[in-house]
Amino acid sequence: MNSANRRQSKRSNILVLLEGTLIAYLAYVAHPLVLQLTDQTAPLENKLFVNMAILTVLVLISALSVGLYELKLRETFRGIIRRIFVSVALAYFVMELLTSTVFQNLAMHPYYLPTASALIIIVLVLFRYFSNRLGLLGLGKVRLVVLGAGQRASIIEKRMRREVDRIGFDLVGFIPIPGDDRESGIQSEKLVHVKVDEGFRDFLIENEIEEVVIACDQRRGTLPIEILFDCRIRGIEVVDILDFMERETGQIVVNLIYPSWVIYSNGFSSQNYLRDLMDYGINAVLALLVLLITWPFMLMTAILIYLEDGRKTGASVFYKQERVGLNGQLFNIIKFRSMRPDAESGGAQWATKGDSRVTKMGGFIRKYRIDELPQLLNVFRGEMSFIGPRPERPEFVEQLIQQIPYYNQRHNVKPGLAGWAQLNYPYGASVEDSMEKLKFDLYYVKHQSLLLDILILVRTVEVILFGKGR
Repeated sequence: MNSANRRQSKRSNILVLLEGTLIAYLAYVAHPLVLQLTDQTAPLENKLFVNMAILTVLVLISALSVGLYELKLRETFRGIIRRIFVSVALAYFVMELLTSTVFQNLAMHPYYLPTASALIIIVLVLFRYFSNRLGLLGLGKVRLVVLGAGQRASIIEKRMRREVDRIGFDLVGFIPIPGDDRESGIQSEKLVHVKVDEGFRDFLIENEIEEVVIACDQRRGTLPIEILFDCRIRGIEVVDILDFMERETGQIVVNLIYPSWVIYSNGFSSQNYLRDLMDYGINAVLALLVLLITWPFMLMTAILIYLEDGRKTGASVFYKQERVGLNGQLFNIIKFRSMRPDAESGGAQWATKGDSRVTKMGGFIRKYRIDELPQLLNVFRGEMSFIGPRPERPEFVEQLIQQIPYYNQRHNVKPGLAGWAQLNYPYGASVEDSMEKLKFDLYYVKHQSLLLDILILVRTVEVILFGKGR
C-alpha cells in the first residue's frame, strides 16, 4: 500500500474512531440525563456499559451500511442528515429488539434509548457540519502534480471537478509535455510551465510535492526517466494515470488502458476449485437466509402482480430472460415481471428511465429491487453470486463487445445480484452507460475479495433503503 492509500485509510479510520468515541460518550451521558429529567436517583449499573458498547457498534455498522464512511460520498448535507437519521433509527430498532427478546436483562429506563438516540443524531449532524465546513477530513492531503496536459490528463479535469472528488489530494497543477494533444487537453485548470529537466527537482522540493502522476499522451522520448527515478529514491510517489484514477475513483478507465498495464498490474487473481466451492457455500447460505426473511414479501408481490394484469392476460408473475454468465455461458435469469406482457413484442430493447412499458407495480418493485428476489434460485443453481457484475443479455453483449474494449473481461467472474458498478453508477441503458459501468466492473474483477464483497453487500443496504438504482 503506497503513502496515498495509507493516508486515505487513515482518514477513514480517524473518522470512525472520532464518531465511535462521540457515540459511546453520548450513550453514557444519556443515562444520568434521563434520571435527572425524571427526578429519579439510581447508581450507574454495570449493564450501562454493555448497552453503551452494543449501541455504539450498532450505530457504526448502520452508518457504514448507508455509506456514511465513504469519503467520496456524493451527497448534499441534507442527504447526510437523512443518512445519519436512518442509521441511528436502524440501530434503535435492533437495540429494542435485542433488549426485549434475547438480552432482556440489559433493559434500562424506558427513556434511555430514545434520549441516547436523539443526542447521537444531533451531535453527529453538528460534527459532520463543522468537519465538512472546516475541511477536517482533508488533513494530510497528498500534494501532487500531473505530468502531462493533453487528452489523458484531461480525464482528471473532466471526472474530478468537484471538491469531494479531490478530498484525498491537493492538485498543484498540470505540466505540459511535448507530444501532448493540447486541442483536447486541459482547458480550465491552471497549467504549470516548468521544463522537465534538472530544474524539475527544485520545483518538486519547493512545492513540497509528494506524488507525480504520469499522464502524458506520448511517453517515448518525453519522460524524464532519470529524474523520476531520483524522485522515487527521495520518497516521492510516481504513479500512472490509470492507477491514480483507480485509487481515487474506484474504477478502471477503460479507454486509457494499454496491454502492458494489464500484464504488469497487481490483481486479476485466478479462480481455483477450493475458492469456487467456498464461494458457492457462502452464497447458498446467504441466499437461504434472505429467502427465509423475504418470502412473505415475495408472496405478496406475486399476488399483487397477478391482480394488476396477470389475471386479465394470463401472463406469469415471473419473467425469464437469457443472460450471459461466467465465461460467456448462457443461463435464464428469473425475476418478478415488472413490464407489460407485450413489452418486447418488437424485439430486445434497452430499458430506459421512465419506461412506459413498466407497470405501476413494476415501478415500485424495481425501485426497491424486489423484482430481483427470485434470482435467489439462480444463486442456488450456481449460475449467479450475491456480488458480481450484473448479467447482460446476449443480444446486447455481442454489440457491446464490438464497441467497448475489454468488455468481455467482465465475464471472468460470476454475475451477481449486487455489484460495485450498481453502487457507483446505478443506471445503465445505453452503450455509453455500459462503458461507464464496465469501468467499475473491471475494478471489481481486478480486486475481488471477500472483504470487498462484504463492503458491497453492506453498502447495498443503502440502495434498498433509499430506493436508488433501477
